[in-house]
Amino acid sequence: MPVTGKPTYLDFDNQKYPWKKNINYRNNLEKYRVGKGEQGVLICEPYKSEIGQFWRFRTPELAKDSSEKIFKMFLNYIQENDFVGADVARKYLQMGYTRARRYANYKGGKKYDKNKDYTPLERGTGSAEKAKSAAIFYATYKLAEAHPIYKSMKVVWKKRLG
Repeated sequence: MPVTGKPTYLDFDNQKYPWKKNINYRNNLEKYRVGKGEQGVLICEPYKSEIGQFWRFRTPELAKDSSEKIFKMFLNYIQENDFVGADVARKYLQMGYTRARRYANYKGGKKYDKNKDYTPLERGTGSAEKAKSAAIFYATYKLAEAHPIYKSMKVVWKKRLG
C-alpha cells in the first residue's frame, strides 16, 4: 500500500514527547522510557554525546568500525549495569540500520518531496553501498537486541518504569 500524506514528524508535539533535552539521564535514570524503536536516541544525554560521536554509515568500512565500537559500548554499559546506556547504544545500532537503509532506498535519503505536498519519492534510487552499511548495522543491532542480559534488564525496566 503506498504511503500518502505528509510525514508524521511535521506535526511533532514536543510537549508530549517523553524525552527532554535538559535532563541528564545518567543522573535521572527514572525519567528514561524505553519507547518504540529509536525514540529518544538523539536527546538522551550524556549517552547521545558518548555514543553519537562514533555513529557512521557512509561506507561499509565506516559502518563496520562504527557498529563494532557502539556494540562494545553496549557491552560495557551492560557490564556496568547501566540499562539506559545499553538501550541508547542499541538504539544507535538500530538507527544505523534504518538510516543507511533509507539512503539505500532513496537517493540522498529523501523519502518525500516537500515541494509536491510531501508525496513519496521513487524507491530504488539509492546507493548499493548504503545497503551494505545497513546490513552491517542490522546484524549488530540484532546481536544487541538478542543479548540475554539486555533482554532481562529491558523486561525489568519496562515493568518498573515504562
